[in-house]
Amino acid sequence: MGNSGGSLTTRSTGELHQLMRAAGFTGIEDTQALAEGWQVTDFAEAGRRSLANLVQSTGTPAIMVSFLDSDVGFVEALTPDGSSWEGLLNREMAKSYEIPLEHFPIEPAIAGALAWSAAAGLTPDEETIRQTLTGSALFAEQLSSALMIALGLPGAS
Repeated sequence: MGNSGGSLTTRSTGELHQLMRAAGFTGIEDTQALAEGWQVTDFAEAGRRSLANLVQSTGTPAIMVSFLDSDVGFVEALTPDGSSWEGLLNREMAKSYEIPLEHFPIEPAIAGALAWSAAAGLTPDEETIRQTLTGSALFAEQLSSALMIALGLPGAS
């Protein structure tokens, strides 16, 4: 069982790699520009406060998905006012890793995702968010992509 890194999505006008390094992310890869200033960047590792540090420095909402062997995705999202939510992708696979599903309740994650999207000025799709947080896929990255679309991120695919 290993970690296969993660991906960070945020809106930033600054040099995202530099901001991510300063926030404690390592192994930062190329950034993909979405639309309306949103960007997604893969990384190898993030520190415990990396997401909070980045949101504080950019002043914009961000969402991070950390992957466990491409089987499970741990979602963390934060807004500049401190509102946050967490979720789990690929719950069935998470059971095989003995990850306690009760630590990732679905309804609070959906409510948090909707609030995060609203704070980010996006238009989310609640039913698709629910399907993504309860569904399964061969790779957690597939669910992560579906979640970004469901959250209303412009240009997400």
